Amino acid sequence: MKRLLLPFMILSLFSLVALANSKDELKPFTSDGCSSFPDGTLKQKQLWLSCCVAHDKAYWMGGTYEERLQADKALKVCVEQVGEKTIAKLMLAGVRVGGSPYWPTDFRWGYGWDYTRGYQKLTQKELEKAKKLLADYDSSEREKSK
Repeated sequence: MKRLLLPFMILSLFSLVALANSKDELKPFTSDGCSSFPDGTLKQKQLWLSCCVAHDKAYWMGGTYEERLQADKALKVCVEQVGEKTIAKLMLAGVRVGGSPYWPTDFRWGYGWDYTRGYQKLTQKELEKAKKLLADYDSSEREKSK
């Protein structure tokens, strides 16, 4: 039991320090594609990349546990629709384990916010800010592709 207590205490302390320094302001959207997973196959290198970027948008914004579950299921469906059912299952398992808002990673649920926001419903004002930041990102991506 003591072995479990120390890691929990360290994580709790890390969380408290991060919360004390938190500005709770949504940062501009960024995506690293499929994070620590390939963006596609060897022949089609970006086959499911658009699925991952859509998933990143939900993860960046964060929200409730149910919203995370919906985002993860949508990723699975998207990857299945490009013809990769086995990959879709692997990705779903990966994001369910690795995407917790309590991991101090840059791909966690709610990564657009300072660590740790956890599972928290966005206010109307926060939703409006998120929509503007996403529109700005989409606009800059369209400009880059011209």
